[in-house]
Amino acid sequence: MKELIAASLKYQGGKVQVLDQYLLPHQEVWHTCQDVASMQSLINNLQVRGAPLIGLAATLLVAYLAEQGAEKSQLCEAIDALEATRPTAVNLKHCMDCLRQALQQNQYAGAIVQSAERLFDEDVALCQRIGEHGVELVEAGDNILTHCNTGALATAGIGTALGVIYTASKQLANIHVWVDETRPLLQGGRLTAYELARWQIPYTLLCDSMAASLMAAGKVDKIFVGADRIAANGDFANKVGTYNLAVLAKFHNIPFYVVAPKTTFDANCAQGSEIEIEQRSATEVTGVSGSFGECQWAPENASVFNPAFDVTPASLVTAWVFDSGVYYRPEFRAI
Repeated sequence: MKELIAASLKYQGGKVQVLDQYLLPHQEVWHTCQDVASMQSLINNLQVRGAPLIGLAATLLVAYLAEQGAEKSQLCEAIDALEATRPTAVNLKHCMDCLRQALQQNQYAGAIVQSAERLFDEDVALCQRIGEHGVELVEAGDNILTHCNTGALATAGIGTALGVIYTASKQLANIHVWVDETRPLLQGGRLTAYELARWQIPYTLLCDSMAASLMAAGKVDKIFVGADRIAANGDFANKVGTYNLAVLAKFHNIPFYVVAPKTTFDANCAQGSEIEIEQRSATEVTGVSGSFGECQWAPENASVFNPAFDVTPASLVTAWVFDSGVYYRPEFRAI
């Protein structure tokens, strides 16, 4: 397999390596992954995260195993096991389905490697086109609110929603970003702030519950968020807290944009109510741990509700930004 390098995933020197996103921003640690169980653990523990990146990381591991001479039955088991790690993000299923098709070829090992390279390169190109389309929605001086992390850490390219912001910052003056910290695992505070600082884009970090007062004060011009799965009717699942923003944006008459590659669209899912929402461990809510330290603030046996995602109805979306263009509600229905 050729050398493939992204901000948080690479295939180099015959090894699959991933940047541990749970340790960012204070530690930059790369893990070498050589087996399915290790990749499952990295994905489940959010050391590898971001819908596009999860799919690509799993894909590179399967391609690595194919190059190491794994048998067809072993590769089939690996694909099934990796797909089951995160049920909400459809990009992972898309990648695994591509590998299943490659597995049917006579020279299946080579076909899997070619598919992995194509999917990686395709994601880079998709992100670039998303940025080019999305920048049309941004004006100089905009104050843009975003949620979770949708940048280069979450993709092979420049990112989705954050990729639009990155593109805008290169072309337009005085772009400023409001960054939701994104409870409970703080992907906004740890990862989006980290990326914006590296890109030298001005930003301000805020608690999720502070967004409403910002909007009421007229300090938010637009909202750009990513997506983990978009249903056929335009409903979409994204990091929990996104639905809150959409409702607030509707009340305050603020444009609310969903940004994603075509691999996030699920034509087989009719509406948002059909999207399986992953429930995560109570320990993510009762306290916090990571490179920033450990703290337990809730009672030891507290009952916890911890969905990783929520579903936002299409009726609250101003437009969807895909790699193929910007689609407002009537146009989205047409596609």
